[in-house]
Amino acid sequence: MQRRNYFFEQRAIDDSNRQYSVYNSTQGDTMTFYDVPIKFNSDPKLNTSDLLLERVAISPDHAIFSRQNPDETWRNVKAVDFLNEVKSLAKGLISAGIKPGDAICIMSRTRYEWTMIDFAIWFAGAVSVPIYETSSASQMEWILSDSDAVALFIEDQEHLDRFNSIKANLKNVRQAWTIDSKDFSDLHVAGEKIGDDQLETARTNAELSDLATIVYTSGTTGNPKGCALTHKSFVDHAKNAAAEIPELANDRQSSLLFLPLAHIFARYVSVLCIHSGIRVGHLGDSKQVAKYLPVYQPTFLLAVPRVFEKVYNGAELRAETGGKGKIFRAAAEVAIDYSKALDSKSGPSFALKAKHKIFDRLVFGKLRAAMGGKVKYAISGGAPLGARLGHFYRGIGLVVLEGYGLTETAAAAVIGRVSWQKIGKVGRALPGTGIKIAEDGEIWLRGINCMRGYWRNEAATREAFDEDWFRTGDLGELDEDGFLTITGRKKEILVTAAGKNVAPAPIEDPLRAHPLIGQVVVVGDAKPFIGALISLDPEMVPVWAKNNGIEEQLTLAEATKHPVIIAEMQQAVDEVNKLFSQAEQIRAFEIVDIELTEASGHLTPSLKIKRSKVMEDFDLQVGRIYVNA
Repeated sequence: MQRRNYFFEQRAIDDSNRQYSVYNSTQGDTMTFYDVPIKFNSDPKLNTSDLLLERVAISPDHAIFSRQNPDETWRNVKAVDFLNEVKSLAKGLISAGIKPGDAICIMSRTRYEWTMIDFAIWFAGAVSVPIYETSSASQMEWILSDSDAVALFIEDQEHLDRFNSIKANLKNVRQAWTIDSKDFSDLHVAGEKIGDDQLETARTNAELSDLATIVYTSGTTGNPKGCALTHKSFVDHAKNAAAEIPELANDRQSSLLFLPLAHIFARYVSVLCIHSGIRVGHLGDSKQVAKYLPVYQPTFLLAVPRVFEKVYNGAELRAETGGKGKIFRAAAEVAIDYSKALDSKSGPSFALKAKHKIFDRLVFGKLRAAMGGKVKYAISGGAPLGARLGHFYRGIGLVVLEGYGLTETAAAAVIGRVSWQKIGKVGRALPGTGIKIAEDGEIWLRGINCMRGYWRNEAATREAFDEDWFRTGDLGELDEDGFLTITGRKKEILVTAAGKNVAPAPIEDPLRAHPLIGQVVVVGDAKPFIGALISLDPEMVPVWAKNNGIEEQLTLAEATKHPVIIAEMQQAVDEVNKLFSQAEQIRAFEIVDIELTEASGHLTPSLKIKRSKVMEDFDLQVGRIYVNA
């Protein structure tokens, strides 16, 4: 694209003495954009490993991790002890022949060793490459081959079997170490012959501008692309983010991390936690979160909107089961009204405060207790949370900061602030980040967090960038204060037979909030009207069924055909339709008889819908939607 010349008007927004430079185009085809000045520029000689060294220098005996004991209690790990483990493992890597710049893959569930390996790779001067633990053998082969990886960490025998099935095709991979075996201890022992000076030479080989990691997108089509992220994307990005959310990013906080560390969202926050001194516990099975939250008692959570939806829906259904459904719904409305009132000049009224106090004792306190009792903050990313849930959680005493970013931007480019929120919007750019809204509504980003390009894919890199601006593929709007609203995905826009452009995500998100619904896929491209495929949540079906007078034990397939459930889905669709124009409303839907999951092949590891796969597998159901059109 040819560079355009604009005449700019500059103004400043004062946010508690924070200055944001905002630039508005005043000529021709308007593009609104702004850059937030960087607050911290690190020494260019540093790399991500220095964040750990700085943390140890500040508070060596401060616990930055908690590890689970066999009896399911937790023991703390001091910063200095974690550093010593990292150094020992890094020396083991060097003794095994790992050289600065070598790529090493990590394939494991979220666990303490994952982060230890990540930092050990950086201490050895090497490049880490995550692989989702759920990846197939062919997906493993692609990432191992494309990244030129020379070694691999895997978790268990099942992963080893998967690797062995493709090993013959991987000429560069010299070694594979299994975490749950003596491989791990053997590496530590082997590293004893490596001196501190040799380790330091390897560690300091990389600088801010050098490659830190290659993170492969969990793309909905084709082979994933490797995002080449530098150490600057972690070091300066973490320091500047911590300065913007000091209420959360400090050493008095703790978090239970259950999102996959192979995804950039959890990975970046993990680095941010080390920088900030936040104590982190790891949980490899997200289905066990409800069990361990009351034990671990975190002060902040990191989750995707679906987690917050399920917490709300589960609480509502349990209340219904106990005959307290009306009380819960009344409490939820008070929480939402209370949160909305916090944004008004007058604040909550005396009567609203009184109701809130009563429901805090009856409902809100119990919800907070179920989340550990100490949770004050949360970060939500991956998809829009929605204003209703945002207000609900703030109303019960949990501030959810929405964030927006991509793998290509090392996760968060935009995040809400504790001191200034606009619930329903994802927040404002972090220091060192710029946002531009292009002519067609696409969000463009630039800054310290952006990747330097797609690994070994110059064509894709050229397509993705306009000079230093990264084209996200997402659509959005900026308000007068710089708050970003996500309105859809550019490539997912449906064009009906009448020529109406429809973004599916804003329609899907509120419908997905229904307790019975697992996933929603809006359809209608080149069709006469908008339709939807709906999958049910198998965990919620039996509880909802019992609460609504359905006595029989329904299978998921039976539930999709039950007239009471069909009627409930129609009512849910009717309510969501009220939010949209006639051309955007769902006129017909089909309930599919399976759960749409990563395992079924219909979701990416980051829980994004593989629309082409859904359309391929449910072509018959889509056909039934339009059979009488």
